[in-house]
Amino acid sequence: MKLYADLPVRRTAQIVADTLVLLWVALWAWVGRLVHDATQRLAEPGRTLQGAGSGFRNQMGEAGRAVSDVPLVGDRLSEPFQRAGGAGTTIEQAGTDLVDAVNHLATLLGWVTALVPIVLVVLVWGLLRLRFTRRATAAQRYIDGSADLDLFALRAMAHQPMHRIARISDDPSGAWRARDPEVVRALALLELRDSGLRPPALSPRVAGSGA
Repeated sequence: MKLYADLPVRRTAQIVADTLVLLWVALWAWVGRLVHDATQRLAEPGRTLQGAGSGFRNQMGEAGRAVSDVPLVGDRLSEPFQRAGGAGTTIEQAGTDLVDAVNHLATLLGWVTALVPIVLVVLVWGLLRLRFTRRATAAQRYIDGSADLDLFALRAMAHQPMHRIARISDDPSGAWRARDPEVVRALALLELRDSGLRPPALSPRVAGSGA
């Protein structure tokens, strides 16, 4: 599997792009954490309710236990304090529900804030990297010698823009059929550069004809 191009400029661009994507992921993970922490501060009123309800319930419970020792009427006197203590439990539960709701909201907002920009960029980056890897890996299998350039020259005539082909030859198809080594190699280079690959070394016969 070929992950990076052979050509230095394109390989450097790919490494820079990979690094920027990692930084992008780290940045939005940090922003998501900030949003999570900021949202959680909205739970402070709920924690206040929890503390107030718990404190009120405990105070009413202590007061009820204190008056329950009164002879004859102690039980009757403690009953209102017990009911009031129940109200404290309700207040505490309301605070707990508020804290739980804010925690869930903070988690949701934190993940959404982080994941949306991360997924969008990583998806585009991943598709581009996968496309290059598949293309370069497949093309690399056919670059064993100068004879393989014929295939890439043919693909260049089918895929490359006409103005780029015209700069190489006025009759590229005729030169390709005639196996003109210079035209074939120049056409193949167009396709190989798009795949990020270096061409094979010139064979002695081709190098001698170029001289």
